[in-house]
Amino acid sequence: MRILIVVDCYFPYKKSSAKLVHDLAVEFHCQGHEIIITAPDDALTAPSQVTVEQGLTVLRVRSCPIKGAERITRAINEIRLSSIIWKAGKPFFKSNRCDLIVLYAPSIFFASLIKKLKKLWNCKAYLIQRDIFPQWAVDTGEMKEGLICRFFRLKERQHYATADIIGVQSPENLKYFSEHGFADKYNLEVLYNWTTANEKKIIRRNYRQKLGLQDKIVLFYGGNIGVAQDMDNIIRLAENMRENPQAHFLLVGEGSEVPRLKAMIKEKQMSNITIHPAVTQQEYLGMLSQFDIGLISLDRQLKTHNFPGKMLGYMYFSMPILACINPGNDLKQIIEESNAGFICLAGEHSVFCAYAERLASDVDLRQKMGNNGRAILEKTFSVKRAVSQILSHKELYQSNSGNDA
Repeated sequence: MRILIVVDCYFPYKKSSAKLVHDLAVEFHCQGHEIIITAPDDALTAPSQVTVEQGLTVLRVRSCPIKGAERITRAINEIRLSSIIWKAGKPFFKSNRCDLIVLYAPSIFFASLIKKLKKLWNCKAYLIQRDIFPQWAVDTGEMKEGLICRFFRLKERQHYATADIIGVQSPENLKYFSEHGFADKYNLEVLYNWTTANEKKIIRRNYRQKLGLQDKIVLFYGGNIGVAQDMDNIIRLAENMRENPQAHFLLVGEGSEVPRLKAMIKEKQMSNITIHPAVTQQEYLGMLSQFDIGLISLDRQLKTHNFPGKMLGYMYFSMPILACINPGNDLKQIIEESNAGFICLAGEHSVFCAYAERLASDVDLRQKMGNNGRAILEKTFSVKRAVSQILSHKELYQSNSGNDA
């Protein structure tokens, strides 16, 4: 098949979604399928650009800034994505018919584009739904119920309606769809996040020496540093572990909370925590290969549930996981049943600290839990498994599309 993958962020951008989509596309390609990826790119000077990268055809379309932009600006620019990509990419789409569309979301603003492409090609669409927006923004207080929220909920429904199958990332997310009356309207299944089991492109440097972390037990956090992550959990943990001379916290990434957290660290005069800017994927993997404990933090108010992509990187490099999460999250069951780390609920500050001290002081425990994490990764979160699941609906894809929603 020729498969189009639509995503709101692709290489060279340093986002986990770009890496996830790339790994998925490469695996599709390895299994004999022709892959086209389309994504917005605010760094382009031309309206569009087509390249071939590792056997993948990539159509990038010039857009206004989205990632890192102010909230109102980001929303306006994201709403325009469908029309921008359709206008610039229409000649390409007309001459490159695809048999299946795979949409990787958190963005809920591709409905118009997907609907037009389905009509053009008479094909089906598989939606990989990771974040549930606007619900997470309401849960964390980023957005209040009202006119703007109702607008986003309308866009959310239009977004879901373009898909023939929706793959959510956890069993608890199925409950969300059921509780909100979506379960009877859409074809839903759980599609876990994934990673490749063979990372080759790693920049191998002595990051401990480069960052002055020799002889330290490094508790590492990589990824978005935003409101939904409730990074105060980690700042508080670092503050509680000040008396441990071996433990050091390293946060690598970007996000809306970075300026506030840096100011807090400076005010508290904390020397056991460092915030490092986002790095390339190859550098990120190099860091993961050298540090000791993988950190996860989620806001306690979240009512939707997810398995953060960073968790897969931790598991790949056999890092034990130390997580502080929202109640009801499936992540707790998976980590505890596989004995791949320690996990507690947001607000359990003393428990979180006790777990961190235990991991920091016991190298054998870290190794055992890290190995367990690697085992569950290969069993449940492999990219081969994800591709196989998406392709398992062959009869549906080959059927006449009929009326597109």
